[in-house]
Amino acid sequence: MTTKHTLSFTHTHNIVFAARQHAHDIQPVCKQQRLVEAAEEAHLQHEENPDLQYEYFNAVLINEVDEDGNSVELGGEFLLEPNDHFNNLSVNLSLSVVQVPTNMYNKDPDIVNGVYWSEALNKVFVDNFKRDPTLIWQYFGSAKGFFRQYPGVKWHPDEHGVIAFDCRNRKWYIQAATSPKDVVILVDVSGSMKGLRLTIARQTVASILDTLGDDDFFNIIAYNQEIHYVEPCLNGTLVQADSTNKDHFKEHLDKLFAKGIGLLGNALTEAFTILNEINQTGRGSSCSQAIMLITDGATAMYDDVFAKYNWPERKVRIFPYLIGRESAFADNLKWMACANKGYFSQISTLADVQENVMRYLHVMSRPKVIDHEHDTVWTEAYVDSALAQAHKLGENKDPNPITTVAMPVFSTKNETKNQGILLGVAGTDIPIQELMKTIPKHKLGIHGYAFAITNNGYILTHPDLRPLYQEGQKRKKPSYSSVDLSEVEWEDTEDVLRTAMVNRRTGTFSMEVKRTVDKGKRVLTMHNDYYYTDIKGTPFSVGVALSRGHGKYFFKGNVSLEAGLHDLEQPDVALADEWTYCNTDEHHDHRHLTQVQAIKLYMTTRKPHLKCDRELIQQVLFDAVVTAPLEAYWTGLALNKSENSDKGVEIAFLGTRTGLSRTNLFVVPEQLTNQDFLTAEDKEGVFNADHFPLWYKRAAEQVPGTFVYSIPFSSGGENKSVVLASTAIQLLDDRKSPIVAAVGIQMKLEFFQRKFWTASRQCNALDGKCTISCDNEDIKCYLIDNNGFILVSEDTSQTNFFFGQVEGAVMNKLLLMGSFKKINLYDYQALCKEYAGSSDSARTLLDPFTTVKWLLTELVIFLLEFNLYSWWNCDSTVKAQRAQRTMMVPCDTEYPAFVSERTIKETTGNIDCGGCIRTFVIQQIPSSNLFMVVVENKCDCSSAPPVTMEPIEIIYNESLKCDRLKFQKDRRRPQSCHPFHPEENAMECGSANALNFPMVAILFPVLSFLISR
Repeated sequence: MTTKHTLSFTHTHNIVFAARQHAHDIQPVCKQQRLVEAAEEAHLQHEENPDLQYEYFNAVLINEVDEDGNSVELGGEFLLEPNDHFNNLSVNLSLSVVQVPTNMYNKDPDIVNGVYWSEALNKVFVDNFKRDPTLIWQYFGSAKGFFRQYPGVKWHPDEHGVIAFDCRNRKWYIQAATSPKDVVILVDVSGSMKGLRLTIARQTVASILDTLGDDDFFNIIAYNQEIHYVEPCLNGTLVQADSTNKDHFKEHLDKLFAKGIGLLGNALTEAFTILNEINQTGRGSSCSQAIMLITDGATAMYDDVFAKYNWPERKVRIFPYLIGRESAFADNLKWMACANKGYFSQISTLADVQENVMRYLHVMSRPKVIDHEHDTVWTEAYVDSALAQAHKLGENKDPNPITTVAMPVFSTKNETKNQGILLGVAGTDIPIQELMKTIPKHKLGIHGYAFAITNNGYILTHPDLRPLYQEGQKRKKPSYSSVDLSEVEWEDTEDVLRTAMVNRRTGTFSMEVKRTVDKGKRVLTMHNDYYYTDIKGTPFSVGVALSRGHGKYFFKGNVSLEAGLHDLEQPDVALADEWTYCNTDEHHDHRHLTQVQAIKLYMTTRKPHLKCDRELIQQVLFDAVVTAPLEAYWTGLALNKSENSDKGVEIAFLGTRTGLSRTNLFVVPEQLTNQDFLTAEDKEGVFNADHFPLWYKRAAEQVPGTFVYSIPFSSGGENKSVVLASTAIQLLDDRKSPIVAAVGIQMKLEFFQRKFWTASRQCNALDGKCTISCDNEDIKCYLIDNNGFILVSEDTSQTNFFFGQVEGAVMNKLLLMGSFKKINLYDYQALCKEYAGSSDSARTLLDPFTTVKWLLTELVIFLLEFNLYSWWNCDSTVKAQRAQRTMMVPCDTEYPAFVSERTIKETTGNIDCGGCIRTFVIQQIPSSNLFMVVVENKCDCSSAPPVTMEPIEIIYNESLKCDRLKFQKDRRRPQSCHPFHPEENAMECGSANALNFPMVAILFPVLSFLISR
């Protein structure tokens, strides 16, 4: 068979623009528009009927029966079938379901009427999904509180019988319904607010905070006879309403206590002063502004304050919340709302809080509704834990991070035009991985990756983003959506990359980076080149990072189609699950196809109606052909029992730069020591959307021709009792030398250690006697890797420990001598626990030290003993190419990693342990990442502190904490802003008891004058 191959240059800017174009092309704006149009037309044709009776499919009640076996009301039989496109949930692709919040009545007339007319969306949902099978959840969130979701799915309450989901406090709803806003929350803490009133006030503040998003800014002021900022260091300013800041303020709410008298005038003056200054300096949202007033009464109307600061423009809306059942001061508070384009609500119990807080959103949405601006909004990446719980997404299924595309739905009836009635928000979820799906990963190189950020600099997708607490725990991080790019690309101390991307520029940037691998235990130092641009029609920017030395050039080969397909379909071949060779999601007929089947269909059919990466397919076919002889070679080794008589070697594996892998088992699967290896459970050990396998990446960073040995770190910390060995295959081209594959084996740890000890007892002396060996009680022998982890020790319990934990004095000396170097790393997504001999013997080792080299010589023999090298260099393939209860809380940490200095091959040193001189020897084992360490054992150095890799929490003093709160990183404001509208009907301004007649008579001329302005 003849093959042809060349080297090609990677046009990186084409890759990043391809990602940009794909993300732009998948925008479901037209599908959203169809939903919006259908909803508005259905509402226009509907006449409200307070007596309407209508049976609908309630998401909680479907398929439920009573004691007699009959379907419950609003339930009924609802066909559900498992569908892997929807996390293998059982769904109905023909119908939607309706969820009503737990605190609302299922048959409320407003709910029933809204559900009735929104049935028209079913047809659009189904049609959208037929047109684009890549879509996942589509829905309509009503301003009345109900949530219509497609496809239909069963919802399940939690253990308390509650579903903690209200579509109106979801970010996609709030962002679509309102414009960005600056909000000052005033909380009355005078003596009359003691007890339940203060509790309700705290909950009201927390609920308001929940309605604010990343494009909003806020502060909270408590007042009595004095002004008290809830966070004193933020005196006179506003902060961005990201998750971290909101959580910070919520923690301070419990510190509020009631005493004294309430001077509301001073508090209003302070609030107006802040908003005016923020507006002039441009440090806030530069859009809508509001004051939320939470109090149990107001003895005056404070028209002098409003006249000075807010009239006649009335740019700041006032939203008073009267706490308690008393209505003595309701008239004054409602007047404030009506005179300042706001809304008055009375909250008597904790159960009233949520519904009353939500009403301000409808007022803030009025200008947008009257303008009839269907602004399309995209949320940041998030995981909706409440929705996942309601769908009973299993513990073993990670909810995928998504972004939601949403548009507001308005009433188009002429009689309600100036009221600006928001009907709700239509939304569609897009998996984040879909945005980056078509990026050609084989062109990014071994360490390359793609990433995207929002207009606020928060990460949309990045391989270093950690959305969950710890592996195995499926709890969402509280600030998951607010991880900033600067917290993962932390080497960019000047925020050059972040600033350019936030401002939607197109360009390049370079810097040296430190990338951790293997559960953060190891570090790779590289120089990255970044290429970035904006994604049109979204607030996002996309970037690609390439590590120098990888990705600039890629290998291209050609083979016959027949030979390629034949070798690709062999049972030992697999393709990367998360790579897109062919897009099988675009047509329903292709969804059942594997990638291999899709490739065959694409390459052998004239019009397959498949979108595939032809260049990648050609290269994967080439790799399948040139690696095919390995199958016969490995089979031969398995049949030759002398090569692996005690089955110490369990798996041989190969991976290529196209995501193709080959594996051969030398034992039955049930006998594998580490059964997770090369499976989806071993996320770092397989090709995925973010990275090449760990064994591939580490081999690529070693000197060509050397082997990387390691013991895997499992997620639970337990020892998997295996050793992995791998090496990279590099083309012998002096100028470019791209790495085209990596190969390796998995062997039993006990087998590896036994081979080591056998080799350490053999000598080259003529009489066969060893002057010194590891059996000698005067010395200790260790085998460690280039990151300082122990592979072999006389004490087997020390296996995979960091060497500095066991021999702290020796490790400190190695660091001082430069044999190893310490690299300080930072983790801004961390979680921290919060609690509810003699000098004579030394000469004996030094004098005959040359005899220790036999150990190192014999180890080379050991490594090659069972023909290990030939596994990677068989002629037919390789030659052609070469216990207290604790709580985990977010924190920042600093931690060390260690790496050997490659240029130092052999070192001898002495340690003074209280007058006793201890000697050690370290020497690199050729053609590997391993080091033999021999330490004299006659001195007690236990008093020397260990060298550990434990992270240390970074503690910020109060001044620095305050600076961090105040500091605002560069961000780009949304382009759309609708703060007010001249046709707005501001008389719709309250929900409590009507104003009494005398008050209306007095105030009507004033109100009429103001509202006409």
